[in-house]
Amino acid sequence: MSSQTFPRTLRLLTAGEYRHVFEQADYRVHGKGLLALARDNSLGHVRVGLVFSKKNVRRAVDRNRLKRLVRESIRLRQQRLPAVDIVVLARRGVNDLDNATLHRQLHGMWRRLEKDVHRSPAASSHS
Repeated sequence: MSSQTFPRTLRLLTAGEYRHVFEQADYRVHGKGLLALARDNSLGHVRVGLVFSKKNVRRAVDRNRLKRLVRESIRLRQQRLPAVDIVVLARRGVNDLDNATLHRQLHGMWRRLEKDVHRSPAASSHS
């Protein structure tokens, strides 16, 4: 059962951790209605933070659905994702996407992020 949880170790928890990513994101990947900013970390595993504003996603039920989908996507791919802190932002129109489309968007974003990190000269200096 514990493999089904989303542990605190995979989350960005403080405002400072979010700010660290926003101030100098090493990587950006776009999906339809989503944007992920990422910055290398030295923890050896991925962490994620979510920013879904009421301005872009009006209803709480919709924000919660998006959060669940993103967390699930990260949880399933955490072993393959590089050691980065990721902040996922919702953009206008993300609400119009169904779950299957969102899953595809997220899967593609994580694949592009993996490629970008492995291609980056920063990746070799952090190892």
